[in-house]
Order: sequence, then C-alpha cells, then structure tokens
Amino acid sequence: MCANFATRLELASAFVGLLVAASAGAAPISFGFDSDALGKAPGGFDLGRTGGGAQGVWVVEAQPDAPSGPNVLAQTSADTTDYRFPVAFTGPPMKDLRLSVRCKPVSGKVDQACGLIFRVKDADNYYVTRANALENNVRLYHVVAGKRVQFATWQGAVKSGAWHELAVEAEGDRFQVFFDGRKVMDAHDSTFADAGKFGVWTKADSVTYFDDLAATPK
Repeated sequence: MCANFATRLELASAFVGLLVAASAGAAPISFGFDSDALGKAPGGFDLGRTGGGAQGVWVVEAQPDAPSGPNVLAQTSADTTDYRFPVAFTGPPMKDLRLSVRCKPVSGKVDQACGLIFRVKDADNYYVTRANALENNVRLYHVVAGKRVQFATWQGAVKSGAWHELAVEAEGDRFQVFFDGRKVMDAHDSTFADAGKFGVWTKADSVTYFDDLAATPK
C-alpha cells in the first residue's frame, strides 16, 4: 500500500511538472487578420471607446506593405475629440503575458498613436502602453473608470507612416515595454492584479494599422 501510494505521488508530481512546463512553453495566440472579411470588424473582438467623441471604426483592410500580408486591422475614424480612445480587445483572459503587435501610425493632426491594452476588464479599465509619432515617445498608463494615469515614459523617435513593433511583458506588478526590439521601460504598478483580456488602442484622430497581434502566457 505504502509503495503504491508513493508511486501515485510520484506520478502526480510528474504530471503537475508536465503541466507547468507546457504552460511555460505555451504557443502564442496570434491574430494576423488574413482570414477575416475585408471591410468588417474582425471576429471575436469586443469594440469600445474610453472617453468621449465618436465610437472607433475598426475594419480589416488589405494593405500591400502588411508585415505578414495581405490584411491589417485598421482604426479609420478621424474624430478629433482629444480625450477619445477607441479600443478593440479579445481573450482568453491572461494575467502574466508577453503581448506584441506590429503597428503603423498613418495620419492624425491631434495624435498619431498606436497602443496595446492588457488586463482589460472593460473599455474603461485596463493597462495601456502606446507609441506616439507626433510626440516621439512611448508611455505606460493605467486607466481606471475611464481616467488615464501615466506611470512610465520614454522619449525617442516614432516614425509616422512606418511599421513599428510594440511589446510589453507583464509579470505580477512589473511591466517591461519594448519598442522596435529595444527595452524602453521597466516599471511597477499594482492597479490591476487579476487576469484580463488584451487588444489594441488608438487616440483622438489617429488612423492606425495593426498586424500580428500576439499574446503568450508567461
């Protein structure tokens, strides 16, 4: 009996170890938008808006320079309301993850921004890191009840009309942000401690293209 019990414990321990290893090496959940219908919002995404102004217009478009071709997700509304943040997010919920996207700021007089949102509860509660081609910076915020509060920033070139890679790694209360492969921020914040959805974000009149959105649990 004792020997059998010990064997069962060993097998159970090995099984748990395999689960942990599998989780650690989990494949990314990725969205290239190439199988989505052109001119429509992508399937499986919740669409919303933080702040005021018009709702965002999220459509799948064919673009010749799409990083993984042929399609991108485009936010095309150019409403100039300053405190206006269209969001598109999906799941499954994740807490600790690496989240990345390729994004291209296309136009905007108020802003030319592309962002990643994570630990999303709804359109008014989430973390966001964003790059802005008019301000030449990358910033990190938490948004609570629609109020955006910055807690980290980096100043550097963000080109309009060019594809960039924006990524964040979230583990507990630590957030590392990467821009075009370079780590630009390493900050801590404990506003949202639970798992949430993830997605993309723009600001004001930013017309922005997104491709290769990928989330990998850590």
